[in-house]
Amino acid sequence: MSASLNTACATTATTAAAAPPLAAAPLAVLGRDVTVPLVTGGEVSYAALDYAASAPALQRVWDDVAAYAPYYGSVHRGAGYLSQLSTDLFEQSRVTVAEFLDCRPGDQVVFTRSTTDSLNLLASVLPADCQVFVFETEHHASLLPWTNARVTYLNAPRTPAEAVATLERALAGRDPHGPALVCVTGASNVTGELWPVKELAAAAHAHGARIVLDAAQLAPHHPVSVRELDVDWVAFSGHKLYAPFGSGVLAGRADWLQEAEPYLAGGGASRKVARREDGGVEVEWHTTAARHEAGSPNVIGVYSIASACRALTDAGFESLVERERHLIAKVREGLAEVPAVRVLSLFGDDAPRVGVISFVVDGWNSSHFAAALSAEYGIGVRDGLFCAHPLVRTLLGSEPQAQGECGAPEAAPGERSLNAIRVSFGAGTPDEHVERFVRAVGELVADGAKWQYRTEEGRCVPAV
Repeated sequence: MSASLNTACATTATTAAAAPPLAAAPLAVLGRDVTVPLVTGGEVSYAALDYAASAPALQRVWDDVAAYAPYYGSVHRGAGYLSQLSTDLFEQSRVTVAEFLDCRPGDQVVFTRSTTDSLNLLASVLPADCQVFVFETEHHASLLPWTNARVTYLNAPRTPAEAVATLERALAGRDPHGPALVCVTGASNVTGELWPVKELAAAAHAHGARIVLDAAQLAPHHPVSVRELDVDWVAFSGHKLYAPFGSGVLAGRADWLQEAEPYLAGGGASRKVARREDGGVEVEWHTTAARHEAGSPNVIGVYSIASACRALTDAGFESLVERERHLIAKVREGLAEVPAVRVLSLFGDDAPRVGVISFVVDGWNSSHFAAALSAEYGIGVRDGLFCAHPLVRTLLGSEPQAQGECGAPEAAPGERSLNAIRVSFGAGTPDEHVERFVRAVGELVADGAKWQYRTEEGRCVPAV
């Protein structure tokens, strides 16, 4: 890498390493100075509390990408200086991610587009007649890719111990001679609760199965060690790790990846292509991670993930976790003071969790409540079923919420109001954002919305 690019990135890293006071966000993110209009008049700084969907870009990531951008070139096989530099940057990013995940010797790091893409890649390389075990509590990215396997869906557990026991019972009844895979989340995208990954991995291996960890919600909040958790693969997305440039990761054991046909056929995945005498084409595929990285790699997306990994590591997960516990306590204590609010949970109030909290409010449709938070307070949260429909329906029960002013007319009859509100935050969240959120919840419940709202294309919006 050129000296100027090295200097720019080093300067950024030094700036990001300085720890601000507790009330401020420990890591600077883009958008922290953005103001948005309120329907009631005036403007306010935007409180981005939808990290579980997409976290804002770290300022350090943005600066690192900007420093690299003039040196951007095609990755692999290029003879020019910029191509060689970009290739080095791309492959060094693979090393950085492997270190971030504490991968084992021999593990492969494959770059994909997202967690969803990573898990679909893994689904495409499963051996024939593979059995897959997945809890109904999973995000759809973990729940749905296994269409070519024999899938056993496990009921939602109500304690971590029950999760382990449920999996052990299911695995004990499987065909012991065939391949099997367990897919489990590290932290729920609905409740934020941490799952007993290490114990589930031990149960899987005791019964001859492998396990893949969906770390989309875990990796931005907690250290993830492939070695310590003893998982076979881990998947996560850049856009949830403060690196929103369209890249993801699947890291872990190489054998199934090497033995299967490439996820995509094309340039980069092929090592040698020749015409056969019968008129066909003979292909020799790569056995490295390139086997499943056909096409021109997203070097900027990959580099942004590596930059985010370095930023989180340099900030220190111990201090980040402690700061997040402070924010979680502030939100949960504030919501507990509003009797109309019910926080959703599988494992109970004392379960360890990341900064993801979902709830419903008596007498309010969740879409209406979320719209009021945005329009009247400048707070961005999420409402709905969060791409985890079976889990949210389990947590809410079958009874729809009160209709309220805004519903979801496209939903099935009897479920038009079955949704929840999710607030999520992380290393870029200042105290003021969660304090404003807690205050806004109390005011909306006590006084109602100050504005009228209507349903437009399935969304609740301010009436004009």
